[in-house]
Amino acid sequence: MAAGQQFSVFSPAERMVAFRYLRPRRSEGFISLIAAFAFLGIVIGVATLIVVMSVMNGFRAELLSRVLGFNSHVVVYGSDRPIRGHGRLVAEIRRIEGVVTAAAVVDGQVMASAGKRSSGAFVRGIAPEDLKRHRLLSGSLSEGAFARFRDGTLILGQRMASYLGAGTGSRVRLLSPKCDPTPVGCVPGIASFTVAGRFDVGMSEYDRGYLFMPLETAQDFFSVDGGVTNIEIAVDDPDRVDAVAERVRALEIPGAFVRTWQDIHATFFGALKVERNVMFLILTLIILVAAFNIVSSMIMLVKQKGQAIAILCTMGATRGNILRLFFMTGATIGVAGTFFGVLLGLGVAYNIDRFKRWLEDLLGAELFPATVYFLSSLPSKVELPEVAQIVAMALALTFLATIYPAWRASRLDPVEALRNE
Repeated sequence: MAAGQQFSVFSPAERMVAFRYLRPRRSEGFISLIAAFAFLGIVIGVATLIVVMSVMNGFRAELLSRVLGFNSHVVVYGSDRPIRGHGRLVAEIRRIEGVVTAAAVVDGQVMASAGKRSSGAFVRGIAPEDLKRHRLLSGSLSEGAFARFRDGTLILGQRMASYLGAGTGSRVRLLSPKCDPTPVGCVPGIASFTVAGRFDVGMSEYDRGYLFMPLETAQDFFSVDGGVTNIEIAVDDPDRVDAVAERVRALEIPGAFVRTWQDIHATFFGALKVERNVMFLILTLIILVAAFNIVSSMIMLVKQKGQAIAILCTMGATRGNILRLFFMTGATIGVAGTFFGVLLGLGVAYNIDRFKRWLEDLLGAELFPATVYFLSSLPSKVELPEVAQIVAMALALTFLATIYPAWRASRLDPVEALRNE
């Protein structure tokens, strides 16, 4: 520092000395090592938070879009008997403001078998024209499936078809747990159907567990005598589904009750929210540990620089100058670590599938099995307000960690510091 250079608020002299302290001499190598660990801890903590939160956001967005795309936003269930007059009811529901589509459906559980393999499945009987309005499903059907979808046929998920070894034109036998009374006792319903096509919505739970058949075929197979088990409704805004549900309830359908997707999947999406919050808190501990490393390195630096602080004070530096000088020294570690952590986190989050494939090739193991995590690819959704929140939290923790060592440096007595050297 030049002899004539004076200290003032945020002066170049303060910045010059602060940055010089970030490059300690060889005798201060241990302090430099602790500061490097603090820097790397902040980089890893910020990057991990951004990546994990982006993946969690991607999970929620993908699951929400798949669940709401495959299922309905509002469902009218027949409580103890089939819903009659469903044609008139569907027409009335379609006239309600906010309703996009409404379809009469027959649901039931079966055991599906082909060759020597069997699998439990959920059957959904739906009219061909209503199936065509189903955007997620219709866009994932194999070629020619609509043309072949008629009485005596069914469409099943790609994963179920692969498991059963059933291709287009194969015969699949369905066994219903619902019994038909006969003179010799209760006999379960058994029938064979031709596979008209396959669908693949990218969610293993649906691709493995669901199959569709024409509405009239399902009515005969499940013996609902021309009725339906439920009416499924899609709305234009899933977040404002309650208003539509109230208008459907106002129709006072005998023996039926109405539920929204928020009621049906409340436990599932509630668990996702809790898991996301817990992960955020746990990963914040990485940044907290890095902040403690900043405290320890700065305290050791203040101890090491006692004589230098005394000399600065004799040159006209005030306690405020010393406080800001050491605050800038520690804060620089936090700012630089946060900056590079954001770059690393966003880079991984925006290229998560490439990073996953690289890790799988490196480790020789599948890190994201679709049968466990429901989705066939690893999703990632970066939300910039959340990234800003992570940055603000990291900077706040590192700034707070720097205050005490900087205050200790500003309270150092120059006479005692020179005497102890």
